[in-house]
Amino acid sequence: MTAESTLARFTEYMAGPARFMNMVSLHELGLISTLRESPGMTAAQLAGAIGASPDAVEQLLLLPVKEGLVGYDEGSGGYALDRLAEVPENDLQRVFTLMNMIKVVMLRQVFYLSDSVRTGSLVGLKELYGFDGNLYAAVAEHKDLRESWATLMDNVTAHIDPWFFDNIDIPSGARVLDLAGNTGLGAVLTYRSKTSPGLHVTTFDLPEKEAECLENFKAHGVEEHCSFIGGDVFDGVPEGFDVVQIKHFLDMFDKAEVFRILKGVNRSLEVGGQVNILVPVYPEYPRESSAVDVDFFPAFFLGCTMGQGGPQKMSAYRGWLEECGFEVTRTVAQDPAKLLPGTFVVHGILSATKVA
Repeated sequence: MTAESTLARFTEYMAGPARFMNMVSLHELGLISTLRESPGMTAAQLAGAIGASPDAVEQLLLLPVKEGLVGYDEGSGGYALDRLAEVPENDLQRVFTLMNMIKVVMLRQVFYLSDSVRTGSLVGLKELYGFDGNLYAAVAEHKDLRESWATLMDNVTAHIDPWFFDNIDIPSGARVLDLAGNTGLGAVLTYRSKTSPGLHVTTFDLPEKEAECLENFKAHGVEEHCSFIGGDVFDGVPEGFDVVQIKHFLDMFDKAEVFRILKGVNRSLEVGGQVNILVPVYPEYPRESSAVDVDFFPAFFLGCTMGQGGPQKMSAYRGWLEECGFEVTRTVAQDPAKLLPGTFVVHGILSATKVA
């Protein structure tokens, strides 16, 4: 790559935020849905339909016309969906759910990314919301963050959890600890997916999650098979369990904290006890990958979520588990070619057993 082509690549990065908001606005203003329903409308007609000026509509449509997403007829002045017409509505909505999360949760906070990296804290959350903490605590207090982030995460959980349970083994009648299990839905899914005589699943999370967790158990009719223990994983992991599962959690922390978690789990298990981990994973050779995960996650975790953390390669997680006293018995990762259209996060599963 020449110096000129390198600088040309930088101009691509410069235009990124502008392109992003242009496309988000097309969705939010209803221009895409309007053209899907009524192709051939002029800028003036579209402006009347969405309550904007024709000049502004023409400006916003320049990018999708350039990209071939929207077509423009010079003779009639009419617009119609081009390549966008080929995208199923459900897939498009999935993409815009992710884009909404990026807009609400990330776009303002990443302005402070450098400061967040220097301090190891979420400077954007403090500057914008007066909140001193991480995103997962902030969503409990701020409706806009909660609605945008939770909607996306519900979609992710609905898609990835069935795959997780299809690829792990839980012995019949096992005592299972769902580490950092939040409000108990993971325990509910565990019991329903792996039901066996005597199976019991316990959610372990901060004490303030208990009431909502128990309500969820009752609402799903599993209160006899699921329970709750309050505590902080960094203070210790409860003992007396055969299997510990850790989902959507380890990637939130840097290596030192991940080691504290894994060593705590190791101390809590008897020899032969199992751990099943679900995490997003990076490709082993990022320069050979076309995925955008390394484009997205560093800014997301460091600037908008935790002030630390981020996914690792599968080989890194395997090595960390072995250093913390486990023997890895199985690893599996999603096939990037089989991800849902419009998604890019590749999840991995690591199953391991405590060794003497």
